[in-house]
Amino acid sequence: MIYSKDDIAGLNDLLEGKSAQEIIAFFIKKMGDKITFGSSLGAEDQIITQMLVETKMAFKIFTLDTARLFSESYELIDRTNKRYNIIIDIFFPDHTQVEEMVAEKGINLFFDSIDNRHLCCQVRKLNPLKRALVGRQAWFTGLRKSQSVTRVDMQIVEWDENSSMLKINPLIEWSEDDVWTYLEKHGIPFNPLHKKGFPSIGCQPCTRAIMDGEDVRAGRWWWENPESRECGLHKS
Repeated sequence: MIYSKDDIAGLNDLLEGKSAQEIIAFFIKKMGDKITFGSSLGAEDQIITQMLVETKMAFKIFTLDTARLFSESYELIDRTNKRYNIIIDIFFPDHTQVEEMVAEKGINLFFDSIDNRHLCCQVRKLNPLKRALVGRQAWFTGLRKSQSVTRVDMQIVEWDENSSMLKINPLIEWSEDDVWTYLEKHGIPFNPLHKKGFPSIGCQPCTRAIMDGEDVRAGRWWWENPESRECGLHKS
């Protein structure tokens, strides 16, 4: 089944009130190998991985290795593969693009300006994402509305303008409590940094632990305004 931008409203109406498992199964049955899952290895993404495994249907999972991740994130990839007997495909940035960017802007260019930070995300994330999505027509994400002010208007089914395809958010209505209740109930492996004040984990230089009362995305690019704290993968 091939879906277009015009199908989004109907799909959201059809899937309203459905469980995350039902949403995942619906799209795998309809789209087969034309849909994939882009995991950021966060708590939500680990839940979707477990749900995909439980469907017992064929699926593909990928993650983006920016070459600036925490060591705990690499360990989680290995633990997850072994736990579920899967192989998460890893997409790396083009080394020539990284070398040219660092030579021109510096190794920690992202602290100097929002434009520089966007460039770094483009080279290390968005460009590899384009390769990861070749041949696909939709992808799952672990986005939730309550994660950030930039995500409150997102729906189950979105149109990804960057990739010209559907983006499916099975956990979009889940709360933080929903996530951790499910993780603990099913014994799903997760990044130990989550228990050290890191609810959202990205590249090591651009992620810090949050303080009491801060929203779950406050530790990502904390030196910027909340409205700009997206890497470009998930523009609404």
